[in-house]
Amino acid sequence: MKKNKTPPGEAGVCAVQTAASPPLSGFGQDASPDYCHAGLYYALREAVPVIDAAVTKLVRLTGGFCVHCADQRAQAYLDEFLRRVPVNGCSTGMENFVSSYFEQLLTCGTAIGEIVTDAAGRPAALYNAPLKNVELSRNKNGFDVDLFVTARGVREAVKYPELIVLSALNPKPGALSGVSLLHGLPFVGELLLKIFRTTGVNWDRCGNVRFAVTYKPQNDALDKAYAKERAMQVAKEWSSAMNSHSVKDFIAVGDVQIKAIGADMPILDSEVPVRQLIEQIVAKTGLPPFLLGLSWSTTERMSSQQADALTSELEAYRRVLTPAIEKICGTCLRLVGLDGDVQVMWDDIMLQDMVEQARAQLLSAQAETYTAE
Repeated sequence: MKKNKTPPGEAGVCAVQTAASPPLSGFGQDASPDYCHAGLYYALREAVPVIDAAVTKLVRLTGGFCVHCADQRAQAYLDEFLRRVPVNGCSTGMENFVSSYFEQLLTCGTAIGEIVTDAAGRPAALYNAPLKNVELSRNKNGFDVDLFVTARGVREAVKYPELIVLSALNPKPGALSGVSLLHGLPFVGELLLKIFRTTGVNWDRCGNVRFAVTYKPQNDALDKAYAKERAMQVAKEWSSAMNSHSVKDFIAVGDVQIKAIGADMPILDSEVPVRQLIEQIVAKTGLPPFLLGLSWSTTERMSSQQADALTSELEAYRRVLTPAIEKICGTCLRLVGLDGDVQVMWDDIMLQDMVEQARAQLLSAQAETYTAE
């Protein structure tokens, strides 16, 4: 291939293969339920802020990376490409693509990306494909995965599957797609939203107090005969007093009793059930509670055991993302005639307190000094 001397994004971009062209066909029979429930998981993130915060925290805690090549020319081109490549037409840089790719992977269990080329077949942009645009199907050989899109109402196979990257999170045996991190949380979220919704209704009723005004006529015949007229008069005066923009007294003659509706009924305590439900969410995400803004303990801080467990989770996510990054970088280098052998180097995960890190560095320096003496 001829070496590409044109900076990425300068030439015209060809059409995206995984873009939607309505009407869309349904998902294939091999697609798993998690793959089809992407809309449910996104709605769950929107409805329950702590779930959305957990996904965002995991994306940010995973950290950045750099890609190394043995060939210096390939390294120079790749550094420029990763820094300047257009992503989704609204952002720039490989890290923006990986962040969106990883967020889709956590939310849906499956993530799909595409290398978009220009008219000369050189890499020009990166695109995060919505799952609703693509259909997965098992190849005739019983092992490989074929990708299909719907163009002008016709289901067609992707012409250049080598430009597509696909990742699955914890896929079930024989499944084409992965399992969302939020799998199992829709039921918990439904209960949590029911408590929040009911609490809001109760506070709306208690905050905007309703009154029950009861008029009891006396035993004499005249009072009983005009009970209806006097009740209507009481109702009119009460309505006038309550609708007044200024403080206005209510004056009535006879036996009139006024009570606040629902004042005798206690409001249910939601603290315990809400915490129990949020504990399920925290356990599912693997994040310490205080990272999600939950102050369950005044002395809570990240211990070394929690840091090690969270580091293991982040390392597992990195192992899923690394093949996709390597495929994108290697394919882009081969498209311009360069060596596609690359290695992804992730930044160190920093979770401990800065004071503890400084103290550890000081002790290490002192130990080296004593050893040298």
